[in-house]
Amino acid sequence: MLPFNSYAMQIYDNILQTIGNTPLVELHKVTTELPCRVLMKVETFNPGHSIKDRMALKMVEDAEARGDLKPGGTIIECTSGNTGMGLALAGAVKGYKCIFTTTDKQSKEKLDILRAVGAEVIVCPTDVAPDDPKSYYSVAEQLSKETPNSYWFNQYDNLSNRQAHYESTGPEIWKQTDGRVSHLVVGVGTGGTISGTGRYLKEQNPDIKVWGIDTYGSVFKKYHETGEFDEKEIYSYITEGIGEDILPKNVDFEVIDFFEKVTDKDGAIMARRLAREEGLLLGYSAGSAVAGLLQLKDKLKPEDLVVVVIHDHGSRYVGKIYNDEWMKENKFLEE
Repeated sequence: MLPFNSYAMQIYDNILQTIGNTPLVELHKVTTELPCRVLMKVETFNPGHSIKDRMALKMVEDAEARGDLKPGGTIIECTSGNTGMGLALAGAVKGYKCIFTTTDKQSKEKLDILRAVGAEVIVCPTDVAPDDPKSYYSVAEQLSKETPNSYWFNQYDNLSNRQAHYESTGPEIWKQTDGRVSHLVVGVGTGGTISGTGRYLKEQNPDIKVWGIDTYGSVFKKYHETGEFDEKEIYSYITEGIGEDILPKNVDFEVIDFFEKVTDKDGAIMARRLAREEGLLLGYSAGSAVAGLLQLKDKLKPEDLVVVVIHDHGSRYVGKIYNDEWMKENKFLEE
């Protein structure tokens, strides 16, 4: 019998090594009104079923290299769920404890998944100002001060976030499309994905258009167009994972050419269409990204090649957008 190590096998040392190299899948049915081809970068193939695995691992490795995260330490982060999942996977493999703060608008599935991979989860109110002591930003920062041998990653201002996409997501898209990509469409939350990926692609071809998808209740679109941080733009919304009431340092507004806002309802309905018509069970913000692209159809030409980068898997939303009763309660579906 041949010794074990002589077989021609591809074996990863740990789950973190499977992050990245996700496929591009062409959309057909939900994009019939568009004049061009649309490809989706399906980030649910990452082990944590989210694009945030990329930046979570990058943030951990950079924190280790700087000495901010030490052996046996505690990872602290404010998260809507997906970054927390990526950090929790890294923590499980590398031996770190994880404490996450999140908001009460996040789906129950997200909270349960974080706890399943060993994280402690603290739920904070959504409808408070970012600098309120009860906000999930403030609670995470305070925990980092009180917890020995801990580090608060602060994904919003931690530039390892966008660097991860400059190093991985951008090059993958350029290679997979043989340099033919003409438009990048991404929902914007922390801004890391669109800024890092967009910067890489524009360095290869400055003519590539980078479009950010925003939501009503977020400050991004008006700030991008006017330079004014208008607090009147800020109000509660249901869509998860995109939009902000702050300006994260990871958002490079010079890289982004245009912002388009999408309603809570249109994002939810498109997510359900993607599942039923394309066989892609994806998150809320994926629906928003595709809905936003359709709203911009007049800006597209037949020769264009659009790449939509999505964030997470629909399993995190089975109690919300994939639940008929929840949709009806929010007046997203007719009775």
